[in-house]
Amino acid sequence: MNRHQSIFFNPPSSPYKGGDFQRIPSKVYRVYTRRSKLRLGFLIPPAPLKKGGMDIKVLLFKRVGGYFLGIFLVLLTLTGGCANTPNAQDLERTFAADPKLTSPGSSPSPSQSPLSLPEGFPKEIPLYPQARLKSSTFQNAKQVTRWESGDPSNLIQSFYGRELRSKNWQINSSATNETTLIASLDTLQLQLTIKPQTASGTEFTLEYGQITSSPSPSPTPSPNSSPSPSPTQGFSINSSPTSGDPIPAPMRSVVEEVLALGIITSDANGTKISLGQLEPNKIITRREYARWLVAANNRIYNNQPGQQVRLATNADQPAFSDIAVKDPDFGAIQGLAEAGLIPSRLSGDQAIATFNPDAPVTREQLILWKIPLDTRQALPTTSIEAVQQTWGFQDAARIDPLALRAVATDFQNGSLANIRRVFGFTTLFQPQRPVTRAEAIITLGYFGSQGRGISAKDAQQIPMRSP
Repeated sequence: MNRHQSIFFNPPSSPYKGGDFQRIPSKVYRVYTRRSKLRLGFLIPPAPLKKGGMDIKVLLFKRVGGYFLGIFLVLLTLTGGCANTPNAQDLERTFAADPKLTSPGSSPSPSQSPLSLPEGFPKEIPLYPQARLKSSTFQNAKQVTRWESGDPSNLIQSFYGRELRSKNWQINSSATNETTLIASLDTLQLQLTIKPQTASGTEFTLEYGQITSSPSPSPTPSPNSSPSPSPTQGFSINSSPTSGDPIPAPMRSVVEEVLALGIITSDANGTKISLGQLEPNKIITRREYARWLVAANNRIYNNQPGQQVRLATNADQPAFSDIAVKDPDFGAIQGLAEAGLIPSRLSGDQAIATFNPDAPVTREQLILWKIPLDTRQALPTTSIEAVQQTWGFQDAARIDPLALRAVATDFQNGSLANIRRVFGFTTLFQPQRPVTRAEAIITLGYFGSQGRGISAKDAQQIPMRSP
């Protein structure tokens, strides 16, 4: 046996002791054991060994009937000298991968190529620099883009709040936990929704489109008729109905009772608004509702100082970066935050840095702010399913988680629930829809729970307490 063949000689301890060792023309050396009927095949070139060794392919054969079935067992690579021998090259070509199944000169990319922005993406919309576009779809006449970032949600929220203001966008609405920011620039409308942060990062969507709704031309009224108010539509927040807009009949008496308390003012200086100046279908801002809410509560509980909301003083550290101590409504807004009646950093919501005083109040915010002054208790936990079963709202899943607790609590007040008094019977809550002045005033017409509340009409009989 020459030097080449001797490397396969079976030592005494070999498990193939007593087997056959022979060379076959196909350059396969095999060891055959009669007992187990197994064969080991070594595919090697018949060239002399050189320094560094050679590639050896080891296969296992088992006799089945009159045939041998082969199974590839081990691939042992000895680098070096035989790599460039003709036989080694033949062997390499024999076991090379099918060129049809590989891409020559390249390896598969570990990740997909980044998506491109949708065609016509408005340059006015800022892009968060540390975000990656995940998808882009067109839904309901709006383009919806989904993004992901490794940064926390508060950084994303702060970025868009800062950038949009710097580009003269009008911030129309913002929410809390699952942050929703609504803004407009001329006829362009943008909605930013940031999902709660997870271990893998933060997902958010940018939904944009053109504002297509416009006020319908009012028909010429006849002597025996009056114009009908058009319903408030989504983002039609810049509309400013005239003072002659009528108040819906079910609301009129309550609105008049609240106005009679002298708490509905046009500014923090106490300039009262009369019924003719009210503009009831005008969208109410967060600043206005905060001012009216505190004033109404303190007037109705005029003779119960323990139930009143304390106005903040100049010595208090501002809870919101956009409501400075010198702001005319600082006392009411800061007072609500200090009392834990509206979400802020004081209540543990560190992501809420701004109040956005000139944004409209949404339906879910209206209930979230009012309910604690009805129950005088912390909001209980609830679930989407519970709200669906009690209120029957088809869109319960769209309600902010914190506001959902207020909505569930409001149901316990029966016919005096704020939602029933303001919106009547409905199976759609429309949580992000802006609220009108008349709707906001209706919530102020009654404070408390059934049997233990005080109405604006009752409060008129309570003498004002001397300061």
